[in-house]
Amino acid sequence: MKNYMSLKSGTDIRGVASDIFGGEINITDPAVTDITAGFAMFLSKKYGKPFGNLKVAVGHDSRITANRIKLCVIEAFRKAGITVLDCGLSSTPAMFMTTVDADTDGAVQITASHHPADRNGLKFFTKDGGLDGCDIEAIIKIAQSDERPAISEGKIIPTDFMATYSARLRKMICDGLKMSEGELPLKGFHIVVDAGNGAGGFYAADVLKPLGADTTGSVYLTPDGMFPNHIPNPENEAAMESICGAVTKSGADLGIIFDTDVDRAGCVDKSGSEINRNRLVALAAAIVIENNPGATIVTDSVTSYGLKIFIEKDLGGKHHRFKRGYRNVINEAIRLCQEGTNSPLAIETSGHAALRENYFLDDGAYLVTKIIIKLADLRQNGKDLDDLIGTLKCPVESDELRFSITCPDFKDYGTKVISAFEKFVNAEPSFKIADDNREGIRVSVNDGWFLLRLSVHDPIMPINIESDHINGVREILEKLYPFFKFQASLDISSLDSRLN
Repeated sequence: MKNYMSLKSGTDIRGVASDIFGGEINITDPAVTDITAGFAMFLSKKYGKPFGNLKVAVGHDSRITANRIKLCVIEAFRKAGITVLDCGLSSTPAMFMTTVDADTDGAVQITASHHPADRNGLKFFTKDGGLDGCDIEAIIKIAQSDERPAISEGKIIPTDFMATYSARLRKMICDGLKMSEGELPLKGFHIVVDAGNGAGGFYAADVLKPLGADTTGSVYLTPDGMFPNHIPNPENEAAMESICGAVTKSGADLGIIFDTDVDRAGCVDKSGSEINRNRLVALAAAIVIENNPGATIVTDSVTSYGLKIFIEKDLGGKHHRFKRGYRNVINEAIRLCQEGTNSPLAIETSGHAALRENYFLDDGAYLVTKIIIKLADLRQNGKDLDDLIGTLKCPVESDELRFSITCPDFKDYGTKVISAFEKFVNAEPSFKIADDNREGIRVSVNDGWFLLRLSVHDPIMPINIESDHINGVREILEKLYPFFKFQASLDISSLDSRLN
């Protein structure tokens, strides 16, 4: 009996697609074919269209198994009679945009985001945006059944959609700066890009350069699915060191780093300082609230108290903390908008950022394009990006420890740990559970806070800690140690190392 449910990773399909590291392959050709057929039937039912009237786009990032999987996906669609736009190397956001600019009914991006080179997967879009977890489950159930489209003969159309997508971003810059492409609106700006050998190299070559920007000093623009230089991930320390070094070495005005499939991004200012995590959220919020006074900014659960103060006191907006997981944050912003709350931005500290003006699509290239427009606007007034976020208070210390759950039913065990932890916290007078606690247990303590939660996808319990004084993180962990040392199926070796 077919069982593909283990391939569900939140709102994506992910698994081992290559045995280069010794793992057992579960993203097999039959699995990809079946799941693609499931998506074809999902689309047909959603729109009430026969398969022969459907059109879908297929793209991929730079992973080593991309071509194998792409052939399976395209062939499954073709055999159902569906017209397929073969978009080749593409970003994930561009695949959604085919539903807007190429009138497709759906799209598939072959990607595993920032995961290791042996992994790969499928990400699905309809005209309504990315799918939710319940949609993925529905597709998998179809894939596991004997229900299939009748064999037919669809068309395959090679399509350079990234050219269309890049042109859209260039137009966005030109419109924002009220200049034409021929006027080279980015002339005089030195902007470097680190694509981490993923799919993001197009941004330097096809967006920045044609508008006059100097991109010398950019690094790792050539696609290479083995990721030989660093993990393409704005949350990765080595990745951020790479783009910081590229900025300082070249004397650039701005540095940009993308994850593998360009749905996330981070920045570095001209001094070589990161604009990432809370600083990136603050910058995006400042740009958005300028045209949306009093707007509500939805973030994930691990944002700092300093950010909340910045959004609410300095910007005059409202900070709405929610759960980790980019779909969780996006769906919460959509829900608030539907209820009448002006919520134009949903953003995670991971670099996922979705703006209402851009279909609530998490698009790293769109976010950095907004930032570049603001940078150019500020320069005309003798200012820089730091003038927008200079009052953001950053913690003196911060840390994240990740405890692996060693028992099989990790979700049930993690839920029990959270319940026991809540009782432990309530028994400590110096701890206070946050008023906006929406995930795990977030607690205020002295001049800091901590949050214990269960990972969205993995058998891991991360704990995030911030403090506004030296050794504050250690003091918090020492208070928490008596609880964690008795959790039998929790690997707290990272905590032991931190305290010893």
